[in-house]
Amino acid sequence: MKNKNKKLPYIIGIGVLVIFLLALTVPFFILAGKYNFSAFWEMFFDKIFNLKAFFEAFPLIAERIPATLAATIISAIVGLLLGLLLALIKINKVPVLNQLRALFVSFIRGTPLIVQLYLSYTGIPLILQAINMNYGTNWNVNGVASLFYVILAFGLNEAAYGSETIRSAIESVDTGQIEAAKSLGMTNFQVFKRVTVKEAAAVATAPLGNALIGLLKGTSLAFVVSYVEMTAQAQITGGSTFRFFENYLALALIYWVMCIILEIMIGRVEKWLRIEMKDTRKNRAMISLATSPFNDSGIRTKIEAETDQRKNVSHSSQLEVNDR
Repeated sequence: MKNKNKKLPYIIGIGVLVIFLLALTVPFFILAGKYNFSAFWEMFFDKIFNLKAFFEAFPLIAERIPATLAATIISAIVGLLLGLLLALIKINKVPVLNQLRALFVSFIRGTPLIVQLYLSYTGIPLILQAINMNYGTNWNVNGVASLFYVILAFGLNEAAYGSETIRSAIESVDTGQIEAAKSLGMTNFQVFKRVTVKEAAAVATAPLGNALIGLLKGTSLAFVVSYVEMTAQAQITGGSTFRFFENYLALALIYWVMCIILEIMIGRVEKWLRIEMKDTRKNRAMISLATSPFNDSGIRTKIEAETDQRKNVSHSSQLEVNDR
């Protein structure tokens, strides 16, 4: 029954697609045009939509997949680390830093991503120029790699949005798990590393995964800072062949496939983290139960130990009497 329910959305989607394709044939039977059904599609793929340009766009755009992935992965790592730092600052309410964090998050959330890209692209050269003029250095203002601007803008953007996700995930960790870990003799750092991070990761995987998919699609704006990724390549190829639609359609299909692969990977990671979290909780509970002084087995063990000790004392006393 569950498998049928899972397949139902796909069946409905395929049905809607079939109905849509059949609806395209209706005008040929109602309205008389210059072309019949078969002649229209021959004309369409010959003069309107160029199949050759469409298929030739795929390998050219696919060559820029590594550039897109590099910008996505590095920006995600930078955003995750900075987001964790910002989340810890807010949780611990660090004076001054917490106010600066709030100002930073408000600014990033209140400005468009493309504007942030422009600020990094035009602001970094000005900073380097000011340093050169003040300290007599000779930094090459025009030699900064375009990938740096992309990582700076996207990393800070991800940090601002991801910090709230990470904070809520950390605060969602059951305090009972933390207390159980401390009762086993763990330090605060060990508790954070072995308990808080693992449990928070299981909670934050889904929203952070969605943010990663959004980041992958957001890298399509990187062309504004002269970074040639897939979208920039589609524009270049479309400009050389004057077949923009075919190139953009190929670009959309490549992005679609990449996002589907990411969704599958994120789903598996989330499932693995949840299974590991359940096993860890079970093991920790068993250890706590075994070491608890209120456990029946613990009481029996203690009684048995005391009984053995009394027997040993009694046996030693008897030996002393016999020696005398």
